[in-house]
Amino acid sequence: QVQLVESGGGLVQAGSSLRLSCAASGRFFSVYDMGWFRQAPGKEREFVAAIMRNSGSTYYADSVKGRFTIPRDNAKNTNTVSLQMNSMKPEDTAVYYCAGIRRTGVIVTDGARYDSWGQGTQVTVSS
Repeated sequence: QVQLVESGGGLVQAGSSLRLSCAASGRFFSVYDMGWFRQAPGKEREFVAAIMRNSGSTYYADSVKGRFTIPRDNAKNTNTVSLQMNSMKPEDTAVYYCAGIRRTGVIVTDGARYDSWGQGTQVTVSS
């Protein structure tokens, strides 16, 4: 496992941007890929985005495609993985979690397969 700490959440207006960061530590982080998930009140946790850190391949949920991105450079070269969120909508309101999974060679969207989780950061988008 690796240790993950998110930061950057907050309250923004619809149409705004916000950048979340996930700082990772642990000697095995070099073999980990990363994902972002979110959980809105009364709803199940859902996949948002993921990156294979070696190749830089990314995958996004349809609900965020074209609005959210995981910057490849810092995911590949540093111990910080970010989630850049643009054109935010009220339905993006949720607690956002970063998660780590030992490299599998494919993008994994099933949260149950991730073995490391951050504590979560609240994102609220007002209309």
